Amino acid sequence: MTAQDLADTLKGRLIVSCQAPPGDPMRETATLVRLALSAVAGGGSAIRANEPEVVAAITGAVDLPVIGLWKDGDTGVYITPTVRHALAIVEAGAAVVAADATDRPRPDGSTFAELVTAVHAAGALVMADVSTLAEGIAAAELGADFVSTTLSGYVPGTPKQTGPDLGLVTSLSAAISVPVVAEGRINTPEEAAEALARGAHSVVVGTAITAPTALTARFVAGLARP
Repeated sequence: MTAQDLADTLKGRLIVSCQAPPGDPMRETATLVRLALSAVAGGGSAIRANEPEVVAAITGAVDLPVIGLWKDGDTGVYITPTVRHALAIVEAGAAVVAADATDRPRPDGSTFAELVTAVHAAGALVMADVSTLAEGIAAAELGADFVSTTLSGYVPGTPKQTGPDLGLVTSLSAAISVPVVAEGRINTPEEAAEALARGAHSVVVGTAITAPTALTARFVAGLARP
């Protein structure tokens, strides 16, 4: 699938992130496949998934593009941090590899540009997860096929918000020609629609759809307020 073909498929559509954090009861491959199948049944246009085993299982179970990543660690650059991680995700069948494209050092000293080159040579596309406008512009210049706002609010120095960084969506959409994907803290259909109105090509939603533990905790916290 070419970048243009996938962009056409995703335009104005919902990508569902089917992931679960370490220790969560949902973090089991068959369970995550069921989540992906539910996303398909609900009309999702693509799936975002973590780890080679899960990516391979979901790719084999759904007839939608899979955006794969490999989280390794929990600090610094940990979303598909090296070329090795990226190529394992391609081997698992992902159409797109999502990777941290911030300006922070990668654990093996490699560069995002090297990752882009390797993934393209292996026949897949790249989604750059960024936290700032400058990082998004740089990622597009380095050949990323999509740029996502995934890391805004999670990297030191970026604004902490309870909702999506719609300002970054707006700025990126005006500054780069590659499709901008809105991701991060999108809690309602109204926020998703607003992201599209701000120029996002498509929208990723995870927790608000596929994380019952987090959603339960949110309700519990709400009931505890005086």
